[in-house]
Amino acid sequence: MIQLIPAMDLIGGRCVRLLQGNFAKETVYSDDPVGTAAAFEGAGIKRLHLVDLDGARTRRLSNLDVLRQVTKKTGLRIDFGGGVRSTGDVKAIFDSGAEMVTIGSLAVTDPYTVSSWAKEFGAENFMIGIDVRDGRAAVNGWLTDTETGLNDVISSLMKAGLERYFVTDIAKDGAMVGPAIDLYEQILVAFPGIELIASGGVRTIKDVAELDRIRCSGVIVGRALYEENITLEEAARYAR
Repeated sequence: MIQLIPAMDLIGGRCVRLLQGNFAKETVYSDDPVGTAAAFEGAGIKRLHLVDLDGARTRRLSNLDVLRQVTKKTGLRIDFGGGVRSTGDVKAIFDSGAEMVTIGSLAVTDPYTVSSWAKEFGAENFMIGIDVRDGRAAVNGWLTDTETGLNDVISSLMKAGLERYFVTDIAKDGAMVGPAIDLYEQILVAFPGIELIASGGVRTIKDVAELDRIRCSGVIVGRALYEENITLEEAARYAR
């Protein structure tokens, strides 16, 4: 069964959502990310996807303190990413309590380094995030488009044993227009061995069920949870 994973996007220590990755279209949902995380756990949620949007934009980790507080106050299994650029960054994230490190832009621009981290720290401890616009990867907090195709990124990193990927169709993210079902089906056909986590566009629990039907292993949900189109009780049905 698919696992529902709440997203917590951080800017200045606050929990926010952006529309289609646009930093000028920010909605603040909480000034208390630790309290929000505790509420997720209290409802039965097991995982949390923490994104350092400040770090993604500036290429410097900026919200490790939130990660430390959440891991101290809850038992949630956390993946953390945004602005990861060095081995020191990877170590700092693990030392701050994350179970997994999420790698985004660097997976596109420097797969060799990411592959070396997989060898050093264990491929199972990483999740690769690929943000897609018109079939090609975007980097630096979605601010920069590249000519690198989605399948090329996955093919390269699978050679290093990296099998866990979450893919975001930027046009869908935060827009509440439904997930990119066709895109995910294409990925699963091309790479049947990967653990694919959907991200972006989820409106209601019916979208989660549809992603479960096509055999996505997980789904990251943000706005639909914060605006209660999906209740915590509904989300907890897909917690594991």
